[in-house]
Amino acid sequence: MEREQYLAAIKPRMPEKRYIHTIGVMETAIELATLYGEDEKKAEIAAILHDIAKYADIEWMEKIVHDEELDARLIGWGSELLHGPVGAYIAESEFGITDEDILNAIRFHTTGRVGMSRLEKIIFVADMIEPNRKFDGVDRLRKKAMKNLDKAMSACVRHTLAFLIDTKQPIYPLSIECYNDMIKREDSEG
Repeated sequence: MEREQYLAAIKPRMPEKRYIHTIGVMETAIELATLYGEDEKKAEIAAILHDIAKYADIEWMEKIVHDEELDARLIGWGSELLHGPVGAYIAESEFGITDEDILNAIRFHTTGRVGMSRLEKIIFVADMIEPNRKFDGVDRLRKKAMKNLDKAMSACVRHTLAFLIDTKQPIYPLSIECYNDMIKREDSEG
């Protein structure tokens, strides 16, 4: 499929504001892929499909988690966490995406995970810093993203965790594992 076909397929599944966000993530992901030597087409596809399940019915998504034997810890976390893994399922089952790196970039774009690939980091960061995002610190994250992908990823994860702690929200275990992995890598790099 080409870009226009993917965009036409996702547009009816989300509000206009989320579609505009998705365009921003796509453009940012392509820019980061170019900067860091990643496959731009893979970044484009993952970015376009990353929120395909964001507005799907929660009971349906939980059924997918059960039926497809996805991580059972996802049950009860709501759309914010379900939409990544279920989005990867939709990308594979409806769009025929078989590239595991693209699927993982969609699957882990909200939680992160231990040992993320360059493409996964690009989608995670692009989702957070795309031009339509407006929050304190976003400009600092954008600058980091243009200088060093790993440092930008680490800063994005820390920002997300701080937000969740400040707003007294639970933190999904993969996000804590992702943070711990990044800290260990940073410490080992000096």
